[in-house]
Amino acid sequence: MAGLRIRKGDRVRVLTGKDRGREGVVSRVLPREGKVIVDGINVARKHVAANPSKNEPGGVIDKDMPMDVSNVAVISPKDGKPTRVGFRVGPDGTKVRICKRTGDDL
Repeated sequence: MAGLRIRKGDRVRVLTGKDRGREGVVSRVLPREGKVIVDGINVARKHVAANPSKNEPGGVIDKDMPMDVSNVAVISPKDGKPTRVGFRVGPDGTKVRICKRTGDDL
């Protein structure tokens, strides 16, 4: 599933699931799996064992888990509403991502 329209640093809103309606910034994109990791969204509590060689303590940590890219939508910078992402070829031949709602560049 190559060629995702969402990139690292995009502000997105969750459309489905337990975190529906919440917003966050994409911290990582996993194009092979078609998933994204959003800061503070889809958080799971993981039990981690101590690692004495690296001097890391064990315990329970909160970890941001991947979620499917179809469950999030990019937020339009102009009006703050979720939008789809399109592409436009600029006059110099560069490919630019645009907001389908307003037509502005992302």
